[in-house]
Amino acid sequence: MKQSTLEHELAVEQAHVDLVYSRLAEATRSAQHVADQGADLYKSDRGSFVREEDGTGLYERDVFAFQAAKRLAVLDAEHEGLVFGRLDRTDGEIRYVGRIGVRDADYEPLVIDWRAPAAEPFYRATPVNPMDVVRRRVLRCSGDRVIGIEDDLLGEGSDEDLVVVGEGALMAALSRARGPQMRDIVATIQAEQDEAIRAPWQGFTMISGGPGTGKTVVALHRAAFLLYSHRRRFENGGVLVVGPSQVFMNYIERVLPSLGEDAVTLRSIGGVAADVVDLRGERTDTAAVATLKGSLRMVAVLKRLVNEPWQDVPRELFVTLQGDVLRLRADELSRIRADVLGHTKLNAGREPAEKALLNALWRKRGDIDLERDEFDEKITDNAAFTVFTNAWWPRVDATDTLARLASRSMTERVTAGILSADDAELLSASFRDRPDGRAWTIADAALLDELVHRLGPLPEPEEREISLFADDDTEIAELVTTMERLAPKREIDPFATPHDTFAHILVDEAQDITPMQWRMLRRRGPSASWTIVGDPAQSSWPDGRETERALTELVGGAPVRRYRMSTNYRSPSEVFDLAAQVVVHAYPEADLPQAVRSTGVAPELLTAADLGDGVRDAVRALLGAVEGTVGVVAPPSRLAAVVRALQDAPEGSDERVIVVTALQAKGLEYDGVLVVDPDTIVAESAGGLRSLYVALTRPTQRLVTLDLRPDPLWRRNLG
Repeated sequence: MKQSTLEHELAVEQAHVDLVYSRLAEATRSAQHVADQGADLYKSDRGSFVREEDGTGLYERDVFAFQAAKRLAVLDAEHEGLVFGRLDRTDGEIRYVGRIGVRDADYEPLVIDWRAPAAEPFYRATPVNPMDVVRRRVLRCSGDRVIGIEDDLLGEGSDEDLVVVGEGALMAALSRARGPQMRDIVATIQAEQDEAIRAPWQGFTMISGGPGTGKTVVALHRAAFLLYSHRRRFENGGVLVVGPSQVFMNYIERVLPSLGEDAVTLRSIGGVAADVVDLRGERTDTAAVATLKGSLRMVAVLKRLVNEPWQDVPRELFVTLQGDVLRLRADELSRIRADVLGHTKLNAGREPAEKALLNALWRKRGDIDLERDEFDEKITDNAAFTVFTNAWWPRVDATDTLARLASRSMTERVTAGILSADDAELLSASFRDRPDGRAWTIADAALLDELVHRLGPLPEPEEREISLFADDDTEIAELVTTMERLAPKREIDPFATPHDTFAHILVDEAQDITPMQWRMLRRRGPSASWTIVGDPAQSSWPDGRETERALTELVGGAPVRRYRMSTNYRSPSEVFDLAAQVVVHAYPEADLPQAVRSTGVAPELLTAADLGDGVRDAVRALLGAVEGTVGVVAPPSRLAAVVRALQDAPEGSDERVIVVTALQAKGLEYDGVLVVDPDTIVAESAGGLRSLYVALTRPTQRLVTLDLRPDPLWRRNLG
């Protein structure tokens, strides 16, 4: 390829990109003009009342303002690589594909939105089925400058002199260095991925595949496609995207906005319940404790915990009326409590519980000569009755309730017959052995959400009566606004759920979602459609059957579509061959994709006597070998030591170096990866060798492992 030919092709594409940006600037000015017109549409100096015709003017002004603001938000968004593709068709038509649709003054398309049906051949065309496309071109841009071109020749056309540039868009995209955030590879999505992206919205879409197959990219583009294709349904209902950790969510946070969508809620699995409880941080439990908290056995434990009266509650009720003592024994109180909680949540059960107590006392009135209304009034006015009911049926929140498990005696009572004595102690200790008893872990979030579901929301505090007069002689000028006059009275829906709900839920790294977390997610989408992405071979959950049970309950009778991603675009074959040898020993049925790249560089298996020196030397070598990021994957118990070791060296301050655990590394990728102490990663994870498999498949170019013993156990599985 002569340099002059490449320069000519770059200049041709640059001219079109310049035209698109010019038109975009013109559209922005037009939208701003509409916004200004809307602001001037209705103005009034009336301060006392609103006439009917005034209301119409206000409505029209607000519609103008809303639509103009919405359009400006789209036009003002960051459009890195606004135009990224071109299709040359057999009929001579040229179509450009980009993040949003842009038209010229005659309303002819300059760029087709990537989600539009007309752009479908850009992803789905192959040499076997070219879909009337001769050449597919990918434009690589930096800002508004075209800096690279990659072509795929797909079919035969009338122009025999058609220029084809580059080695193929996909392989070129994979060979470039990664950055700290996921690069939007919308321009390199292949046919099998596009089929999953454009699947019908109804029911459940299951996307599976091994490491590096692009599952996450496919899922995120599916969310954007659904919002584009079914705007009213999903923009109004909302889309929730759930990932394994906050590190992962930070990594992908720019992808959907860069595709033109911002009507999406991103939450890590530990933050899903943030709509009902105060959750901060990403603390983790040990593997044993996390497994225990994620088990469906906790449903029965929490049910008992809710039913268990608080420890300082009197075991019997005594009320004196007209000299007679009316008594309800402990067994009678237990039956009343169980009956009420059988059909009412605790925080909504105070009133029916009081009625049940009054009924029980009425049956024991004996010779007390009072009408029922008078009897109830005197009992409820009795101080002993009021003190008892306040203690016996308090209104409590989920955090106070879960914190009760820090008590050994409480935990023993509510876990008897459900957990072993050792598991009960392990559970209780997890709430005692922390610097702050309310520093909730990721696994605690699902337990708190279950308790909110069982307890019900706390009642709104009673509104304090406000005096019409000031407390002193201060003069106060009162203003009643038109908004206050026109606003409807707010009524509380007694059947409303405290949880946020969504029309579509996308779950990434689903193989790590515990059964309790599936229950938590189901509350956010009782009527939702779902996209579920995962790979069982990378699961850190030890009991696959329990997870299948939770998923079966979630799916019910809804339609299910399954898509398998078969090609590993991320891992060099040298790296993936090593990782595959490791995982098949722990999970023989692992779905192993085909690695399509080779770097010619075999993984380095190092051993060091000192962790600090070994980490520093390995990271220094990786920084010199790759241009992009270097991920250091360490077991939780070694994480602090690894961070300290790197802080003592110049390479520790390099922004390209990222230190994570194997759990935090889920879904992420780095150009070079150092896996520290693989045997301890296996020992400290419930997933064992499957968690090591995750760590080993993170690099796009080079892999280095660092063992701290001369005969590491994990290497015995290698050929």
